[in-house]
Order: sequence, then C-alpha cells, then structure tokens
Amino acid sequence: MKSFLLSIFLSVMGVVVTAQTYEINGTVADNSGMPLPGVSIVVKNASKGGSTDFDGNFTISNVQKGEVLVFSYMGYTTKEVVVNDSSALSVVLVEDRQSLDEVVVIGYGTQKKKEVTGAVSVVDSKAIEKLNPTRIEQALQGQVSGVNITSSSGSPGSGSNIRIRGISTNGDNRPLILVDGNVVEDLSVINPSDIKSVNVLKDATAGIYGVRAANGVILIITKSGRKDSELKYQFDSYVGFQETSKKLDLLNPRDFAIYVNDASKKTKFFVYPNEGTDWQDEVFNLAPITNTNFSASGGTKKSAYSFGLSYLNQDGIVGLDKANYNRLTGRLSYQYDLLENLKLSATGLYTHSEKNHLPEGGIGSILYSAVNLNPNLSLRDENGNYSVVEEIKQVEIANPLAQIDNTYNTSRVDKISATVGIDYSFLENFTVSSKFQMNHATVLDDSFRPEAYYGPSKSANVNDGKNTVVDHGAVFDDYTWDNYINYTNTFNDDHNLTVLLGTSVFKTKGEFYGSDGVTLKDGSNSIKDAFVENTEQINPRFTDAQIALGANVFDVRLLSYFTRLQYNYKGKYLFSGVFRRDGSSKFGPENKFGYFPSGSIGWNVSEEDFLSDSSWITSLKLRASYGIIGNDRISDYGYLSRLNGAATYVSNLEVTRDDLLVGVAEGRVSNPEIRWEKQKTGNIGFDASILDSKISISMDAYSKETEDLLINAQASGLIGAAAPGSGTPTINAGTVRNRGLEFKIGYNDNLSDNFKFNVSYNISTLENEVLFVESENGFIMGGEYGVGLGIQTSRMEAGQPLGYFYGYKTDGLYQTFEEIDALNEAAPEGLYHNGAGPGDLKFVDTNENGYIDDGDKTYIGDPIPDVTMGFNLGFSYKNFDFSSAAFASLGNDMVRDYERKDLYANRGTYMLDRWQGTNTSNSVPRAASGKSINTDNFNDFHVEDASYVRIQNVQIGYNFNEEVLERFGMEKLRVYVSGNNLHTFTKYKGYDPSASSGNPLSSGIDKGFYPVAKTYLLGLNLKF
Repeated sequence: MKSFLLSIFLSVMGVVVTAQTYEINGTVADNSGMPLPGVSIVVKNASKGGSTDFDGNFTISNVQKGEVLVFSYMGYTTKEVVVNDSSALSVVLVEDRQSLDEVVVIGYGTQKKKEVTGAVSVVDSKAIEKLNPTRIEQALQGQVSGVNITSSSGSPGSGSNIRIRGISTNGDNRPLILVDGNVVEDLSVINPSDIKSVNVLKDATAGIYGVRAANGVILIITKSGRKDSELKYQFDSYVGFQETSKKLDLLNPRDFAIYVNDASKKTKFFVYPNEGTDWQDEVFNLAPITNTNFSASGGTKKSAYSFGLSYLNQDGIVGLDKANYNRLTGRLSYQYDLLENLKLSATGLYTHSEKNHLPEGGIGSILYSAVNLNPNLSLRDENGNYSVVEEIKQVEIANPLAQIDNTYNTSRVDKISATVGIDYSFLENFTVSSKFQMNHATVLDDSFRPEAYYGPSKSANVNDGKNTVVDHGAVFDDYTWDNYINYTNTFNDDHNLTVLLGTSVFKTKGEFYGSDGVTLKDGSNSIKDAFVENTEQINPRFTDAQIALGANVFDVRLLSYFTRLQYNYKGKYLFSGVFRRDGSSKFGPENKFGYFPSGSIGWNVSEEDFLSDSSWITSLKLRASYGIIGNDRISDYGYLSRLNGAATYVSNLEVTRDDLLVGVAEGRVSNPEIRWEKQKTGNIGFDASILDSKISISMDAYSKETEDLLINAQASGLIGAAAPGSGTPTINAGTVRNRGLEFKIGYNDNLSDNFKFNVSYNISTLENEVLFVESENGFIMGGEYGVGLGIQTSRMEAGQPLGYFYGYKTDGLYQTFEEIDALNEAAPEGLYHNGAGPGDLKFVDTNENGYIDDGDKTYIGDPIPDVTMGFNLGFSYKNFDFSSAAFASLGNDMVRDYERKDLYANRGTYMLDRWQGTNTSNSVPRAASGKSINTDNFNDFHVEDASYVRIQNVQIGYNFNEEVLERFGMEKLRVYVSGNNLHTFTKYKGYDPSASSGNPLSSGIDKGFYPVAKTYLLGLNLKF
C-alpha cells in the first residue's frame, strides 16, 4: 500500500515539476557587447515568444523547463537556448553576414528594418564618431541621401539649414527634430558624442507625427545603459585648431590703384604705397577648439542607467575670443522595472552655452568690410589708432579691426529638456504608454556699443557720448504629453498585427522682456560700467500698453489624435496605415482641425520560395507609400485682427521722451479663412543586399506636392499693411512640387583577418517647380541685390523653381560705339539699350521686341542643386583605421553680392581681365566710377555656378592592443588625427558655396557669408 501511494505521489510531483513554468528575463548582444534591439525570440514548436527592446532586454512568460528559445536576427546566426531554470539569460549572437542598422526607430516605437515600408535612413554612432562634428547636422551631410545641409554662417555655434527632399514652402522648411521623443528646435544643445543613432523619416510614414512632420522628421536616440551590466566608463577628447577654408582673390595695392585710375579716367590720380594692408590676413586667425566628453553606463537586474558630461570650447577664425562659443552639456538616462509589467523611463538634458557675436555676415559685417576696404589704407594711423575710412563714402564699410575691438555682444542660453514615461503591459498583447516631455529655455542677450568713430557718416559711428547698453531676455517653455496603447499579436503563426491608438497634446509659450540704456553715467565708455541701471536714459523693450495687449508673449497649442495599423503575412507582405487628426491654435474655428491619412506597403521578395535559395541575393524588398501631411508653420493668430502694431507718435518737434504719445494700433492684417497647408507625398523604392550582404543597394523615387501654400499676400497699402508694426495677411495661394531619385550603394567586407574595407556612394536628384501662385501679377518677389537699389532678385512663379533668380541674360560686351549705333538705328523705340557704352554688358533681347526693357528679364539661375552626392571610404589594417567622407552639390547657383559698388572699394582679381579697349575682353565689363548698367541692373554676370565638391573629413586612427590595455584595466584606447572641411573644389569666387540664408525667396544671395572653417584635430577614445 505504501509503495502504491508513493508511486502515485511521485507521479503527481513529476507532473507538477514538468508543468512548472518560468518567466525568463535576459539580454541579447553582439560579440562586442552592444545590445541588439528587435531580436525575434520564439519558443520552439510553440506559438509564443517576443522580441528585445531597444536596449536588448526581453521577457518571455509561461516557459517550461526543457523548452527551447530560438533567437534570430537578420545578419546574425540563429541561436537556440534550452531553458533549465528561471535564471536571467545573457545571449550573444554572432554575425553571420554584415548587415547594418537592422532596427529602425519610427514614430512611437521601433521596427525591424526588414519590415519597414517607408523611406527611412539611419546614421549610427560609429559614423558620427568618425566625423567629429560640433553640431549633429554636420554629420548628416553626405551620409543620408535626399538631405541637404547649408550653413547660415561658419562662425562657432551657428546653426545650419536642413532640407529633406527639397523646399516645400516659401515659409518654414525645417524638419521636426525629436531627441528621445522630445521636440528640439535647436540642435546646438545636443552633444554629438551622446548620440546612439539618427533616423531620418523622409516620406509619408512621417505622418504619424502629424502637423510638424511635413518637412520630414529626424529622430535622435541618445546612448543608454544596459540592464544587468557592470558600470563602464568612456572618455573622449580632442584638441585642434581652425583656419579659414578660403581667402578671396582681391586686387593688391598696385593693381587697385591702376583700377581706380582706369575707372576715373585719370592716369596720375591715385597712387599706391609700397606696402598696403591685406585686410583678410588681418581679420582671419588660427583659432583653437577643444572638446571633452565623459560618460558612464551600467545596470542592475531591474534598472539601466547612463549619464554624461561634455564641454566644447571654440574660438572664431574671425575675432578669436570675440566670437567664442562654449557649451556645457549634462545628460542622464534611467530605466527601472517597477513591476514585471510596469516600466519607468526618464531622461534629462541640461545645456549651458555662451556665444560672443560679431557682425558675422552680410552688409556691415567684419568680412564685408575686409573684402571691400581699399588695400592702400594702413591698419593704423600715425598715432597708433585704428585708421578711419574716408575715401569710401558708403556708410557701412569700416575698419574691421576697429569693429572687432568695439563689439561686445553675448548671448547665454540655459536649457533643460526632460522626459518621463511609463509603460504598462497587460493581457500579454497590450501595452499602454504615457510620456511627458518638456523643454525650458532662458535666453539672455547683452550688448554694449561704445562711443566710436569709424569715418565720416559711417553707420556704426556712436557719437556725442550716446553709447548704448542692451539687456534683453526671453523665456521659452513647451510641453508634450503623449498617451497611446499598443496591441501586438500573431495569429496562426503567419499573421502579425500591431495596432497603435493615441493622443498627443502640445503647448509652447514664450515671454520677451528687457530694456535698453543710453549714455553711461559719469562720461564712461568702458565695458566695465556697461549695465542698464548705470545709464542716463532707460527705455523698456515693451511699453505697458504693448504688454497689456500681449505683444511680448506667444502661446501656441496642438491637439492630435492618431492611429496606426501594421500588418505582415509571414514577413513577406507588409502594410502600414496611419490616420491623424491635428488641431492647431494658428487657425480659426472653421479650419482648426485637419485630417491626414497615409499608407505604405512592402514585399520581401527574397522570402518567396523562388528566391529563398538564391546564392547571391541575400534580401530584396519592394515598398511604396503615399499620404497627406499638414503644415501650420506660420505666424501666430493670423486669423485674428490684433492691436499689437507700433503706436508711438511725436507730439513736439523737439522730441524728448516725455513728448511721445504711446497708444495701440492694428498689427498684421488678418485673414479668417486661412487653412492648413497640405503636402501630398508619394514614394516607391527597393532595398537589396547581395553576395552575403557584402553589397547593399537602396533606391527611391518620390514626388512631394504641397498645396494651399501659406504665404504673405501682396496687398495695397490702402488696407494699412504698410503701417509700422503691421503687415500683409497670410493666405493660401500656391502649389510647389519636388520630384527626385535617391540611390545608395555600399560595399563592406573583411578581405582578410587583418584587413576590413568599406565604401559607399549615394546620389540624389531634385526637380523643384512652382505649379501655381495666386497673386495679382502671377508671382511673388523676394531677395535684394546691392544696397539701396531697391532691386529684388528672386521670384516664386509658376513653371520655375521656387526662389529662382530673375534678371537680364548677357551675351558678351559691347565693343564699339559703331556697334551700339547700329543697334539704336534698328530699334523701334530709338534706343536699343539706354545707357550702354563700349565695355558694358550686352543684355539679351529675350522678348524680341527690338530693344532692352523690363520685359527682357528672365530666369538666370536658381539656388537649388540639381544633384547632391556623398562618398565614404574606410578601411582598417590590424590596429590602424582610416575613414574619409566627401560631398558634392551640383547645379546650384549663387549671387555674388558682397562687392560694394564704390570707386574706392576693392575688387576681385577677375577685374584684371576687364575690358580696357576694343576686343580686350568679351566677358568682364569695364571699370566704372559711378552708375553703370552693369551694376545697377541685376544680371547673370553677378550669378555664378556654385557647384562644389568638398572633402568633408579624413581621419586616421590607431587602436592599442588589448593585451596591453588589460594590464591597465582598459577596454579600448584609440588615438587619431582628423581633418574636417579640408578642401572645396568650386569655381565660385565667394567664400563658401554651401552657404544660404535659409529663406526660400532670398536663398543663395551672398552678401558676405562667413566661411565654414577648416579644422585639424588630435583626439583619443578611451573605454574602461
């Protein structure tokens, strides 16, 4: 009996033991220790499983002892692990074939690259480290097809203009930028060393982010810790120097004197000294740059953490410390499992930056003066003071060294960005997420203009002791609260479904404050005494009336609802659909909400039976997308009439502050009917890898059409739009289309145990065309040529690229009076070309009416490149590594408008080839001392081909042997030398063919752009 009971008991216990289940936790990494997100984990011969999160962590429930977990990941050998107990697993996958960026960050989640149906590009941390950018956007140029970066200025801390697949509107073309899900407007707050990956969404799949995604989306993921890992440290630092990447070829004192005599028709009027002044040599300097970054990361069984500190200090190649930029960044990331199904995540980013500003570009800037100042003028006078400019009558040209010494202008920015989120999983298939994000920034601008004299009637003069102090500030806050639920399930092992449903609330607000002071007390002219309270007259930045009407604040809000359905069958046939409803406070009640759908499909052809055994095709995917995305990037409250215009009037001819009457006036003219700008974008493409993934190929064709363009209308002054503080209304009145092709090919292989090689090339084409403009005359003008001439250079007009240059075509030079007389005799109006003489430009009679008039103006170029290309080459041999990157922009034009049309202003050396008599030149016009048809009419002589090829980076590094490092407790020690922006091949005469104002209707007009510096660095990377 006892034996019988014992046998029954053992049988029951055996069943219990056999049926005992575990919850298995663990991490999956590659053989270098990097976590692998998106790894598929299934229980063999069962319909349960999961996948790793972005940090490589996973949890699988209801697993029995003895069952087998199968870990699979594209590009890595599949691994099977037998479950013995509930201990945490640490799984390492070994690369089977080279395959980069297999997980892509998309809106509100991640997705395997194999399943992505949109046009998404990824730049990883390794690529960023090779380029050593001071700002992250510099690392995108040439790395991502379809993304073009232009510099607004090369001065330290200056931003760049990012354009994804062309210019879609004549307003704000900036893409949406998210850092760990948090909106960031200024990328200067991000330390590039903290970035794990950059994902660029270029097509309709960006529509999951709604209204702010019309110009594309850049998703930045920062580095984080890993659970159940020991504390690791990383130290990166570099030091170096910068120099100008180019000097303009200008006339020397002798040639300048000859030119002046030629222009003034005198032979002994102007003489030159034995030694003049090379003003470019005087303003350009070798400038130091240093950067240090320290970070640490680790984790416990329930938590993962990472933090970092970095400091960048950069002087300017013009002005040195007077143009200094420094940035201190602190970063924190933390994840914690409160419960098995409840996870907390938080990030924090603090940035303090200071920038000393000089007049950096354009009219009156340091370089503008250096280029135009006559070279015969000495740097200092006989008393040792800076020389004043008397011969050049133009008011904006001054001694640039005096300008630098008398400039005191500093901005300070403190910014805090934070996110906190919780994720709760229930019923195995559902996850609810709530994430709150905020940004707070304080901006302080301080400047002092001391009493100074630069020459007769110079605009920079400060006379009569009226030095000025400016103390301005601003506070900006924005908040985003996202709540969404995600459902994921697999049916019958073949049908994979994910459904997302969510809502997003966004608010941004700001307040401006400050005051100005005139005349320091006690006759002081020193920066030490320069604070507003120490001035004799204090003027508030905003009057009480303006503050009462809200002229110093803004408040913008968005309310959005969105849903996304993703489905795939056996990983072969893919579908994703998005619908978003956005509401914006920038539109009136009737047009406040917009509805924006998008969808995409894909086919993994290589998963089909007829290709599954292919010996050379590793993967092949076809994809297509189409959708509509809204845009609301216009001025606030354009649908309302507001009393926020200028309303200060003089009550006495002898004006004092007490004689000013301050009231209210109407601001910008309203338009209650303004509605959403809508972008319709389509994309087809394919991704392929061949020869065991050694070669990867990607290609896309896209069309992006923006309707109901939000533009400022042309309106009569009778409606009050010309009044101070007013303006024309915003209207929907245009359509713009961008079309193009993108192609990328890369090769990556280990040619031997010691030698690894990689090369990649990408090319993008772009065709930009305005399809429709609603205006009285069929076009909108913009841009400005010269100073005070009232000539606008650019147009938005149907049938042409947005912002194309509009002026006269030329066809050589007039050589003789007889040639001109013959044309005049044949002209129906008596004069063929009024004011023309020998040596002048010959304008083309494009309308063929027999003489030159305004009707002959036509297309003479545009600033939008037809083709952009990127080329990257790298290899490693034993402990040495080499990388290089180049970028090309072809077909873009630029207006040469940095030359002042003054007799005594310097000229480029191209004027040595000027016309000096019959048949001496047929390209460069004669020297002129006053008004001339050559300079007083905008024509293609001033428009140049600004195509260029730039060597962006070359780097050589050495990695110390692991055996040596282990003795000192180090994992990695690498030293390197690097050169950035080493050379630009271009025919453009100006400083920088990549520069742009960023404004679509004044882009490509060079009034003295500050060049991007050439930089040489010595650095090290240390891990321990």
